[in-house]
Amino acid sequence: MSTQLHANLTREQVQEISANLDEPEWLTERRLDALDALEELEMPDVIRTPGRDWTNLHALDFEALVDPLNAAEEKDRVSDEGVEVLEWSEALAAHEDLVKEHFTSVIDAEENYLTALSTALFSAGTVIYVPEGVDAEDVKIRTRMNSRSLFNYTLVITEESSSVTILERQSTGSTDVDDARYYSGIVEVAAGENSYVQYGSLQNLDEETYHFSLKRGHADTYATVDWIEGNIGSRLTKSSVETYLQGDGSETKTVGAFFGHEDQHFDVAARVWHEGEHTTADLVTRGVLDDEARSVYEGVQDVGTDAWDTSSYQRENTLMLSDESEADASPKLIINNHDTEASHSATVGQVDEQEMFYMTSRGVDPQTAKNMLVEGFFVPVLEEVDVDELRDDLQELVRQRLHD
Repeated sequence: MSTQLHANLTREQVQEISANLDEPEWLTERRLDALDALEELEMPDVIRTPGRDWTNLHALDFEALVDPLNAAEEKDRVSDEGVEVLEWSEALAAHEDLVKEHFTSVIDAEENYLTALSTALFSAGTVIYVPEGVDAEDVKIRTRMNSRSLFNYTLVITEESSSVTILERQSTGSTDVDDARYYSGIVEVAAGENSYVQYGSLQNLDEETYHFSLKRGHADTYATVDWIEGNIGSRLTKSSVETYLQGDGSETKTVGAFFGHEDQHFDVAARVWHEGEHTTADLVTRGVLDDEARSVYEGVQDVGTDAWDTSSYQRENTLMLSDESEADASPKLIINNHDTEASHSATVGQVDEQEMFYMTSRGVDPQTAKNMLVEGFFVPVLEEVDVDELRDDLQELVRQRLHD
């Protein structure tokens, strides 16, 4: 598959994308290096359980899905006082040295096939720059995909003692494409000393779209990188949210939620690497599956040899509403330092029969009772979402799904 897609792309296409964004030569060369690497790179790792690979990325017809020169989108950006929320070309004109320093510093362009593909072909990009001491709470990015494929790249840079809350949404707008589509989203967060980043994302692409996203943050000394990850749409989602706690006293929290129905497939991961001393992580994910939907979850807490006084917690729960739905979970603890307090848990189960009996015996019809239990199931996750707008939007999408 790699060779097939690589043969379908050209250096001239990549150069045209770069020229349209008025990029400097160094960035064009990075794109071309990523393109050249495609032939040798593997797909991202997928979660395997005995006798089964849960997600088959090699089965996707990337040659048909990827149309690099016909990307179309509507993008709304909302800034806050003191923060620069810039299109890619604007960021290069205003802060080229800053972009050059941080672009691909968090996510290696040649980490795997899909990261290289995204680096070579992205045409939709945003740079969020938060100068020292700025406190911003209302940064928003809304992307509507209007083409067969769209490659989106977001770079967040926060300087010392700054703070920012970002809300990102992805959806499908108007398109003449009647069959499958592909959306790729890469997010790099470089959180400076004593800074705070909260990045909330709500994915509600239509169910003809294959969706790949990788969000990763580097947290400096006393920095915090928090993630909120909501996945409702797409036909297949492969999503990973990751934080490297590099600085002493750094922290992260990941709050995830997904709701699948019909034949949707969710491959979601939450990962943290404890590298500095006195670091803290909390990973919380809840998902619901109906009809023939499938999910697989991987949670990784990796405590390094120098990560003294580590606190790391993980819990994941999946609720299945149908006998035809499938789910698996793989929580992992990798501990290389004995001065660690850590725990992990994962459950997969169906609606509790006693709870259903209790509600129906008091006059609630079975469908309403099940809907109420599903909404209640998401409450522990929703309570962790500090962004009111994102919490309300996610709650409303869950209710819409229940009444479809």
